[in-house]
Order: sequence, then structure tokens, then C-alpha cells
Amino acid sequence: MNVGLIIYGSLDLVSGGYLYDRLLVDHLRKQGARVEIFSLPLRNYWRHLTDNLSGTLPRVVEEMAPDLLLQDELNHPSLFYTNRRLQKILRGPIIAIVHHLRSSEARPAWLNRFYRRLEKRYLETADGFIFNSETTRAAVRDLLGKDSPSVVAHPGGDHMGSRISAERIVERCQRPGPLRILFTGNVIPRKGLHTLILALSGLSRESWQLTVAGSLAMDAGYGRRIKRLIAGAGLEDRVQLLDAVPPERLVRLLESCHCLAVPSFYEGFGIVYLEAMGFGEPVVASTAGAVPEFVGNGREGFLISPGDVGALREAIGRLAGDRKLLLEMSLAAWERSRSHPTWPESMARIEEFLWEAIRLKKGHCKEGRVCAHGHTG
Repeated sequence: MNVGLIIYGSLDLVSGGYLYDRLLVDHLRKQGARVEIFSLPLRNYWRHLTDNLSGTLPRVVEEMAPDLLLQDELNHPSLFYTNRRLQKILRGPIIAIVHHLRSSEARPAWLNRFYRRLEKRYLETADGFIFNSETTRAAVRDLLGKDSPSVVAHPGGDHMGSRISAERIVERCQRPGPLRILFTGNVIPRKGLHTLILALSGLSRESWQLTVAGSLAMDAGYGRRIKRLIAGAGLEDRVQLLDAVPPERLVRLLESCHCLAVPSFYEGFGIVYLEAMGFGEPVVASTAGAVPEFVGNGREGFLISPGDVGALREAIGRLAGDRKLLLEMSLAAWERSRSHPTWPESMARIEEFLWEAIRLKKGHCKEGRVCAHGHTG
């Protein structure tokens, strides 16, 4: 199988979506596939639109002649028109990897209407889809107004390699001291760190301690806002800003903290929650997006409405004030993570779907009529 993959920047970028793409590429290569990465410059959304005016990408893709072309849906502003050209030169299918739609995020309605129109134009050019959750599949179905060939392959929770035991979880929960809260992820508005700090500022200072492990450079203006918010509330001694940390440091944080709190305004899946659950950490997350697919409110954690500071404060206050509840939720989260599909299982599911997409495309073109991309058998 010769596969092309179109992404922005490098596969080494730190985010759940890039981790998903990277592990898929690793799996396909281990199975003997040739995978070539077509990297587009990572710029702002509006400059990405100008990529559609260039003929460079169609030329380099045509030279490779892949059996199948994968595209991260994040690249839709660069591909909504470019794909029309690619359709004319490719004999294999175009498959979009959809982590979540940009138009599903919280922003002004007029702007999301624009994003929806552009994303719909892009999605209409794909022959099939790889989804990370049922929530994402439903969002695409709603936008297109129809079902399309697709596979749902949930991210695994085993990437960090947790070997924590139930006994260790019990010991951690029973140890005296403040509730140790972890926030991990890029420090951007969608992740809701400002909401978390506002919620914590209303709790007893001695009852909690927050560690933030995530890049402050992804949105420098927002990073400065977070620092001002912490200083304004006088919480410098309660909040530790670590910036991005290497994997081994993150593992130690997951082993030592009591819970994960990332009150994001939307998650297409939320790999970090599942990884934290693998370390026996209950999660405090948002109801917006796919997290409710694997976190039961009041069982493996708490789910709150996006931006609800009061509900967030109450949820964390309950964990801080009731170690029995903390232990019950920690063990429930640990057990739930152990029943979740692994990365190898999910990636094998995708590989099977890709082979079928290639077979269907070739069979269609061999029937002697013009296929959807203009080829004749």
C-alpha cells in the first residue's frame, strides 16, 4: 500500500490529533506500507486559504501516485478547492481524518457559519472518513446531511504505558495533603484554563494545588492573560506553570496527581482524559464533545457545562473534601481505561478500512464507466 498523508507542519507537533496521525503512520509502516508525508506550512487560517491557488501540491502528489491519500481535516482551508484538482489525477480514494470540526468549537455564530460552509465544501471532496469518536461522526453527518463510508477508531489510552496498581491508587488517595490537580494540554482558550483558575480561586487555598503542564507559546496573548489571572487572585503559590514537559515528566505527574481538570469548551475526543484515567485519575471535563462517550458523570469524574465556573468549583470541591469519593472515582476511572481499545487495536481497524476503500475505488473504476473522480475503467 502506497499512502500519502497531508498535514500542516510536522508529525512531531504536540496535540492529540498529531499523536493520532503519528501513531497511524507508525502502524501502517510497520505493516509494510510506504507512507509519504506532504507537509504544508503551518500558518494562520486566512493564509492557508491561499494554498488553493498553488499547483505545487497536486504536482508532488501526482508524482508519488499513491494508492490512497490521507488528509487531516485540520487542513481543510488549504484543500477545499485543491482537492478538485487532486480528484482529477488520483486513481485512489481521498480519506479525511477528522478529529473534530472547527465549526464545532465555541465562537461567534457568524464566524462558525463561514467555517461550516468551507468545511462542508471540503468534506464533500472526500471518499471516506476516519473518525475518532461517534460524536465527530455525528457532526460530519449533520453537516453533509448524509452518511458516508467511514470508520470510528477511538484513540487508545495506553500510549503513556501506565503500570499503576490499584494499591498505589489507594495509597495516593489516602495520603494527607491538598488535592493535587493536573491540567495538561496546550494553553489555549478552548482548553478552559481560565475557567479552572476562576473556579479554584473560590475554594480554600489549603485544599488544592494545581500543576499546569502545557505550552504557553501556542497563544502567547492567552498565556499572558493566564499569568495575570493567577497574579490577580494571589495564587502564585498554589499554581505551578511548567510549560510543555517531556513524556517521562508527564508520566511522573500523572502518577502523583489526584485528578485531571481540563474544562475544555469542546473536544472531538480528548485523549488526555483517557490517558489520565489509565493512571487512576478521575477527570473533570466538559459535556461539549465526545468525553461523555467514555466518562460517566459522577462515576469516572464530573462533566460540567462549558464555562460554568460554579459547577466546576463544586466538582473540584467535592473531590478535595471527600477522599472516599476520590478513591471510588479513581478506581472507576482506572477500570474504565482498562476496558478501552488499545492503540494497536484501533489502528488495525483503520488499516482494514483503508484496504477496503482501495478495493472499492478500484472496483468502481473497473466497471467501465466514469467514476466519481473522472476516471474510466
